[in-house]
Amino acid sequence: MQMRRRGLLMPLSVVLATAAAMTVPAAAVVPGAAASATERAGASSAAAPVPEADIAHHGHVTLWADRIRIRLRTENRGPTDVPASTVRLRFSAPLSVRQQLPPGCLWGGRAAVLCETGALPSGGQARQTALELRLAGRPAEVVLRVDTVWSGGTRDADSRNDEHTVLAPSTGDAYAF
Repeated sequence: MQMRRRGLLMPLSVVLATAAAMTVPAAAVVPGAAASATERAGASSAAAPVPEADIAHHGHVTLWADRIRIRLRTENRGPTDVPASTVRLRFSAPLSVRQQLPPGCLWGGRAAVLCETGALPSGGQARQTALELRLAGRPAEVVLRVDTVWSGGTRDADSRNDEHTVLAPSTGDAYAF
């Protein structure tokens, strides 16, 4: 399922990830809001267990002149299937706004891009994401931060393999993460 935003089609997982990243729980805004709701309901039931998965992002980044190329492989090492997920790529330098993002990706700010990775079956084949973007300037280096912002309602107990920070000097060489 896709939704339109400024004339572009956006996959539902990207829309949901964006909404989740911008949503603030009532308890964070009104102290005691969650407790009073529970008290009013008179319920003291335990929360349902959240399914676990292990999303992993790996790849490489290359920087030269005003261009940055990212090749990303996303997989789920299990134990639960992930119906859809979204990866966020944040850059230490602003991106040129006069460029089209690849299908399945949208702007997450002046220096960030969100991309859906699709369904990730447990132990299944990795999903590939490829981006070649223009930067607003010609920095000598860029720091790329990669993380999962939405995992389809699953919990990732080991985020060490899906959160990365990599320095890419403007050499044209590929730097792995």
